[in-house]
Amino acid sequence: MKLRSFTLSFLFVCITTTFQAQYRIGIFDGNTAIGNPKVKGSATFDALNQAYTLTGAGTNMWFGTDEFQYLWTTIQGDFILRATVNFNGKGNDPHRKAGWIIKNSLDANSNHVNASTHGDGLTSLQYRKTVGGLTEELKSNDQSPTIIQLERRGTTYIMSTTKFGKEFTSVELVNNESLDNEVYVGLYVCSHNPDILESATFSNVRIIKPVAEDYTPYRDYIGSNLELMDVETGHRKIIHHSAHSIQAPNWTVDGKNLIYNSKGHLYNYELETNAITPLNTGFAVNNNNDHVLTFDGQLLGISNHNQKDNGTSALYYLPTEGDSLPKMVTKPGVGASYFHGWSPNNKEMLFTGNRNGAYNIFSVNVKSGKEEQLTDLPTLDDGPEFSENGKFIYFNSVRSGTMQLYRMKANGKKQEQLTFDEYNNWFPHVSPDQKWIVFISFPKDINPSEHPFYKHCMLRIMPFKGGEPKVLAHIYGGQGTINVPSWSPDSKRIAFVTNTDSY
Repeated sequence: MKLRSFTLSFLFVCITTTFQAQYRIGIFDGNTAIGNPKVKGSATFDALNQAYTLTGAGTNMWFGTDEFQYLWTTIQGDFILRATVNFNGKGNDPHRKAGWIIKNSLDANSNHVNASTHGDGLTSLQYRKTVGGLTEELKSNDQSPTIIQLERRGTTYIMSTTKFGKEFTSVELVNNESLDNEVYVGLYVCSHNPDILESATFSNVRIIKPVAEDYTPYRDYIGSNLELMDVETGHRKIIHHSAHSIQAPNWTVDGKNLIYNSKGHLYNYELETNAITPLNTGFAVNNNNDHVLTFDGQLLGISNHNQKDNGTSALYYLPTEGDSLPKMVTKPGVGASYFHGWSPNNKEMLFTGNRNGAYNIFSVNVKSGKEEQLTDLPTLDDGPEFSENGKFIYFNSVRSGTMQLYRMKANGKKQEQLTFDEYNNWFPHVSPDQKWIVFISFPKDINPSEHPFYKHCMLRIMPFKGGEPKVLAHIYGGQGTINVPSWSPDSKRIAFVTNTDSY
C-alpha cells in the first residue's frame, strides 16, 4: 500500500507540473475571454524578447459588465504592475482599449480597477466598486502613453503613464475598499466592437511585490532581477532572478560576462550560457557593491570589509579572473574606504573615504598606498569615476542640498555641477564611447545622503558634456541597482538590478 500511495502521489505531481507548464503563458497563469465575447481572442508569448501579444474583441468595458481578452495571474497584498504597451495596426474603433486590470473574479460584472490607454489617446483610471455597478473613471492629462503602471498601496490605486524617455504622469484613486486582498491581475485588450479583433503587444512586463513597510535595511532583503536594457529603445530583458539580494553588475570588457556581488561574495554570469560561477576572491568574502574593472579589463578592484580592522571597508585588487590573495591598497586604521573607479593607466584607484569625520573623494596610488584628497567638504561626496581619456572625474555630491552630479578635472580642480533638478542623482557612469552618462535618480523625498533600497527610481541618461537628462527606465530598486560601471563594451546596453518580493 505504501508503494502504491507513493506511485499515485508521484504521478499526481508529474501531471500537475505538466499541466502548469502547458498552460502557463510567460509569467501569467491563464488566458480568458471575459464576458463571452462573440469573437474569441488569443495570447502568445515571445520568450526571446519577453513580449506578449494579446488579441481580443468585446463590445465594451463600461457600465455594469465587460467583454475583453484577459491574460492573468493571481496575487495578494500590495503590488506594482508595469508594461510597455503598443497597439498593432491602425485599428477599427477609436475606443479600443489596452492596459492592466485588477479584478475580484473572472466574472464579467466583477469589481475592478483598470489602467487603460485608448485608440484615440484617452488615458484613464477606470473602476467598478460593486458587482454589476456602473463603471467610473478618473481621466489623466497624459495622451497616448506607451508605458502604463498600476500600483496598489492598501486602498489606494495609482495609475502612472508616460512615453519612453519621459517622466510619469499620475492619477490616484483613494479609499477604494471594493477589491479583495486576493485578486486577479493582468493585461487586457478590448476592441469595443463585438465583430472585430484588436491586438496589442506588451513588453517590459513586470509584476512587482514591494518590500514590507516595516523592513530593516541591510537585514531584510527581497529578491532581485538581473536585467539588460537597450539604451536606444528602452527594451529590457530579465536574464536572471534570485531570491537573494544581488547587486551591482559590471560588464567585462570582452562583452562575455557580468560580475555581481551577493552575500559578500562575487560571481561571474556568462551571458552566452547563463552559467553562474563563484569568482575567487580568497579571504575577501565580505565584499560590498563597489567592484570595478580597469579600462583594459586586466584587474578588478574591490571594497572588502577587513575583519582585522573592525570590519572597516578597505580597497583591494586582484586579477579579473580571480585570485586567492587580493592585494590591499588602503592602509588599516585610516577610516572606511569605498572603491569606485580606476585611472586609465591602472596606477590610481578612486574612492570615497571617511577621513576626519567626513566622506570625501580621494585617489590612492596602487603601489605606495599614498592618498590624495580631491574634494574637501563636510557634506557627502561619492561615486567618483574617471572618463576613459583620464581628463575628468565624474561624481555625485550633496553640497547643493540634494544629491546632484558633478564633474572635475583629474586633479580635483574646476568642480562643476551637471544636474540641477529636484531628484537625488547618484552614480554617474560614462559610456565607453564617451558620449553618454547613465545614472540613477532617487525620489525627491529621501534623505539625499542616503541611497536606500526598494524605492521607485529612474535610470536616466544625459550627454557626456552635460545636458537635459532623458528617462531610460522606471524601476523598483535603488541600492545595488547600478552602483558600478555597467555599460556594455559597445555602449549600446547597460546591466542593472531591480527588486521584487515573491508572489
